[in-house]
Amino acid sequence: MTLLPLRISTMAKIQKLQNSLPILAIFLFLIFFVQPSKSLTSETLALLHFKEQLNDPLNYLDSWKNSESHCNFYGITCDKNTGLVTEISLDNKSLSGVISPSIFSLQSLTSLVLPSNLLSGKLPSELTNCTNLKVLNVTGNNMNGTIPDLSKLTKLEVLDLSINYFSGEFPTWVRNLTSLVALGLGDNDFVEGKIPETLGNLKKVYWLYLAGSNLIGDIPESVFEMEALGTLDISRNQISGNFSKSVNKLKNLWKIELFQNKLTGELPVELADLSLLQEFDASNNQMYGKLPLGIGNLKKLTVFQIFKNNFSGEIPPGFGDMQHLEAFSVYRNSFSGVFPANLGRFSPLNSIDISENKFTGAFPKYLCQNGNLQFLLAIENSFSGEFPSTYSSCKPLQRLRVSKNQLSGKIPNGVWGLPNVLMQDFSDNEFSGTMSPEIGAATSLNQLVLSNNRFSGELPKELGKLTELERLYLDSNDFYGTIPSELSKLKQISSLHLEKNSFSGSIPSELGEFPKLADLNLASNLLTGSIPNSLSTMTSLNFLNLSHNRLTGTIPTSLDNLKLSSLDLSNNQLSGEVSLDLLTMGGDKAFAGNKGLCVDESIRFSMNSGLGGCSGKAAKHKLNKLVVSCIVLLSLAVLMGGLLLISYLNYKHSHEADDEEKLDEAKGKDPKWKLESFHHVELDADEVCDFDDDNLIGSGGTGKVYRLDLKKGCGTVAVKQLWKGNGVKVLTREMEILGKIRHRNIVKLYASLMKEGSNILVFEYMPNGNLFEALHRDIKAGKPELDWYQRYKVALGAAKGIAYLHHDCYPPIIHRDIKSTNILLDEDYEAKVSDFGVAKVSEISSRGSEFSCFAGTHGYMAPEMAYTLRVTEKSDIYSFGVVLLELVTGRKPIEEAYGEGKDLVYWTSTHLNDKERVIEVLDQKVVSELVQEDMIKVLRIATLCTTKLPNLRPSMKEVVNMLVDAEPWTFRSSSKSEKKRHKFF
Repeated sequence: MTLLPLRISTMAKIQKLQNSLPILAIFLFLIFFVQPSKSLTSETLALLHFKEQLNDPLNYLDSWKNSESHCNFYGITCDKNTGLVTEISLDNKSLSGVISPSIFSLQSLTSLVLPSNLLSGKLPSELTNCTNLKVLNVTGNNMNGTIPDLSKLTKLEVLDLSINYFSGEFPTWVRNLTSLVALGLGDNDFVEGKIPETLGNLKKVYWLYLAGSNLIGDIPESVFEMEALGTLDISRNQISGNFSKSVNKLKNLWKIELFQNKLTGELPVELADLSLLQEFDASNNQMYGKLPLGIGNLKKLTVFQIFKNNFSGEIPPGFGDMQHLEAFSVYRNSFSGVFPANLGRFSPLNSIDISENKFTGAFPKYLCQNGNLQFLLAIENSFSGEFPSTYSSCKPLQRLRVSKNQLSGKIPNGVWGLPNVLMQDFSDNEFSGTMSPEIGAATSLNQLVLSNNRFSGELPKELGKLTELERLYLDSNDFYGTIPSELSKLKQISSLHLEKNSFSGSIPSELGEFPKLADLNLASNLLTGSIPNSLSTMTSLNFLNLSHNRLTGTIPTSLDNLKLSSLDLSNNQLSGEVSLDLLTMGGDKAFAGNKGLCVDESIRFSMNSGLGGCSGKAAKHKLNKLVVSCIVLLSLAVLMGGLLLISYLNYKHSHEADDEEKLDEAKGKDPKWKLESFHHVELDADEVCDFDDDNLIGSGGTGKVYRLDLKKGCGTVAVKQLWKGNGVKVLTREMEILGKIRHRNIVKLYASLMKEGSNILVFEYMPNGNLFEALHRDIKAGKPELDWYQRYKVALGAAKGIAYLHHDCYPPIIHRDIKSTNILLDEDYEAKVSDFGVAKVSEISSRGSEFSCFAGTHGYMAPEMAYTLRVTEKSDIYSFGVVLLELVTGRKPIEEAYGEGKDLVYWTSTHLNDKERVIEVLDQKVVSELVQEDMIKVLRIATLCTTKLPNLRPSMKEVVNMLVDAEPWTFRSSSKSEKKRHKFF
């Protein structure tokens, strides 16, 4: 079945339905008391009332007028003899509103087809009066409520109510609709329950779609008595037990969808008896054992997917003889042995993923024999030998990933230059040889990953032709020669890793022309010369590592302009003064191993830097030394005096000593604290652990947060004292993630402190608190703290931070708890994503990550979390969509006004059926004519992010681009005194 995009639901127009009652009475009068020749009038009135309840933005219903014959209405079919309406067909016409109960007066109606619209409200129970109805299709709408009992419609042949928001018990009355040939009830919000045994009564059903319906328990044996069944789709439920051997009774089956359930046991040998089977998907279950050899004899098979199970043994050799196979995915199992050598040789194979198994031997060479292969993933196996040259002619290939194997030899020239490939990943193998100049033909390439191999030679200048390239990872190889200046033509590049090679010569000044570069690593090479001033023009740069080279000269002062999250210039031959800004960015470690570097004496003293002090003339140096010595001696004298005073007071109040000692221990003043720093900031464990409840600024699921003003004028930090119990787990996760990543929109973790039973994290302090608080704070006279321009800035900043986690971290990071309280605001209302206590590093080769427990917050959790632990970046995107709704509406994710069990997403969806109601959604405290359209743009983005089906949500990179396109034309911040207008961002 083709899944259709979900739309935003709208509330039923109750008032209009009430107003329809008089008209319904007229319909009854016309039907029963007026002559048959007048019946056309009643049907016209019924259709016009049906139109009244709909919004038709694309004007498909313009022909529906009093002056026209209803048989000429768009989408209407009439009986040629009687002139009565027999069919209404309005597929994918962007219609919203509700289905009018007037429809029941159309006694000759046989087909009502309204899929892929924005219809909401309940399905009218009056439909049961349309006893001639054979087709009822409202799939892909936003309809809700309990499905009425339609068992009176005994002539129904097609009933498709899938992909809506229908609730209540799974409709067992369908057992009476014995004329059905197609039944679709999937992707609704039914109460958890079992598949009814009585479903077996439907002997004529050919298409059965029950996916995503909260079904549990075993598949009843009666299902295997539905002898006409051609498609069986019960995917995305919680179905358990074994897959029955009785499946061989269903001789007409051509498609079986069982993925994302809790099925166990082995695949039945009887599956091989289904000679018509074309598509089989039992992925993401708990099945095990060897594949029945007979499956290799299913000659019509086109799709075979069993990834994320526990299958083992070898792939049946019969797969190599298949002539129709298009998709083959068995990743993350325990298959072993030699892979079938002929697989793909006789079939139009389009995609294959055999990653994370234990395949050995030579890499299969016929996967693209028929020139259709687009996706080839074979990550993390034990393939050996050379990569076959047969793939040089595989022009359609878009994704090629063979990392983490034991492949060796040279990459064939033609493979380098595949014209449509978006990603080439040969990392973590034993490849050698040079990069071919034919790489210049791979003009669609987005990512090139060659890390951890034995590639050598100079980089070809043709790399400069890859204008779509975003990530270039060549680290840990034996490349040498100069870095080609042609790389500056890569205007889309965001990550450039050339570390751990033997590149020589100077850093090309042209590298400063990268407009989007965020991550530049040239460490551990043989680079000489000075650091180019041009690097300071890369305003998007977050990470800069030039360490372990032979760079000379001074550090350009212009680098101070960069807002780097990570800087490392250590182990070079640099000289001159290190500025305060750079020292703050990188700390001493960033400049270690450069004997010629120094810092101003005043900076050195205040920052407690281990770098040498800078000097001028000898006399001045001596004078400075004398002044510094005097200051130090005076300080020591004051310190000694203070210590003597404290000693005297302690002696005088000795009876209080024990209590003070206990208090100090409770507050962390213990030499056994283990301190680990991630950013350069002067911290004292005793000072950090001295909590004062008066400085408590927050408390959440992972601990309490205090504000702490550091001594010696070192600024303010936020100190999080983690709850005991899960404190170590949270601390480890935050350290693992925040200790490595650097981005201006991700909160900085300065340090961690650990001691028996106590765990403390030190973050940068955010003076404006979190977004949730700011949204619900007023400045004065009810005026909100955040106007629209500030809210937009927060939205874009947070989106960039999350996009960094999803797209620029390798492996990607899934936050799992995006919400407004986890978006912090600095003094300039710049957004910083925080709280990574439940975040996870995604597995590169998977389609998501399977986690052992739920994470997230009610009101922000994506709908799929109700039935799966399989979390992808799409879950974060849904949560961020809720944050966008908060920014646009000014409302909280959960409010009593929404109704029991409802949330902000639902409430918003009920207001999107016309523009007047859309405007009602916008926060009335900030909306104005000037920003109204801008707010609606962001609202549209929010609705895309909160789409019900994960695969229909945009990526975070797309969200960022859409937000950039939605920027306000002017910026007039109400938080600043000036009233100037200027371009925002």
